[in-house]
Amino acid sequence: MFIDKNLFTDNFHKRLYLGKIDYINASPVYYGLDNGLKPDWLEMIEGPPAVLNKMIKQGKIEISPVSAAFYGMNHRDFLVLPDFSISCNGRVLSVILMSNFPIDNLDGKNIVLTEDSATAAALVRLMLNGRGISANFSKKRIRNISDIPERTDAALVIGDAALTMPWENYFSYRMDLGEIWFKEKNLPFVFALWVVRRSYAMEHGECVQEVLDLFHASRKKGYEHLDEIIRSGADKLGLDELKIREYYDLLFCDLDKEKKQALQLFFDSLYDINFFREKVELRFF
Repeated sequence: MFIDKNLFTDNFHKRLYLGKIDYINASPVYYGLDNGLKPDWLEMIEGPPAVLNKMIKQGKIEISPVSAAFYGMNHRDFLVLPDFSISCNGRVLSVILMSNFPIDNLDGKNIVLTEDSATAAALVRLMLNGRGISANFSKKRIRNISDIPERTDAALVIGDAALTMPWENYFSYRMDLGEIWFKEKNLPFVFALWVVRRSYAMEHGECVQEVLDLFHASRKKGYEHLDEIIRSGADKLGLDELKIREYYDLLFCDLDKEKKQALQLFFDSLYDINFFREKVELRFF
């Protein structure tokens, strides 16, 4: 699909602020926007998931990827953009629980959860709850080894830091949360969704549709240039291209029927353990 980046009429020239995850996992979705498709009226704001969550909640950006759990906690305020996610179907490599104990032996242990992802943190709590394990949780920013407090038994690490830091030098077990979920549920796992503020969508539906079309064109261009994305990711993280290719082979950026099913199961399970105050329904733009 060809998108004229200056297609908007005078009615839609108001600047729109769009969130962009600063990890390489979303690079295929943004490739086209980063390479010629972004119109002048669209401004992209980069940040980790937790920062983007906060900004869209505060109304500082209109459309953004957000943690799936954040959407669940605020589902009345947002509409999901169809067919976009950051998901896996088994291993994901970049959402890991590093531990000095097997997962079944973490009862009473000190676990540090990264504050960068509400979804990954909720998934850890859900997995431990299902095993009858009660741990001592704390949250902080985790980007490198020095961020881990002393007397930490396990740490949840996500994103580029999970791929690049030598966590095995400090912990005995590396647990891939996508792989654990798949083994238990035989379903994909959805870590992030693209959403629009409901109030904005109600007033500017044509504008949101235009952005949605741009995203489709941008992602299509991204997968057509995946080799370039892989090289760029390897350069950014200082990793071998084969490792980055493996990573992208495990990631999915769509939201098909099976992923919606998995997402609803995740939401229902969090409601069952009182993580959510009410049932969560997926509501789409």
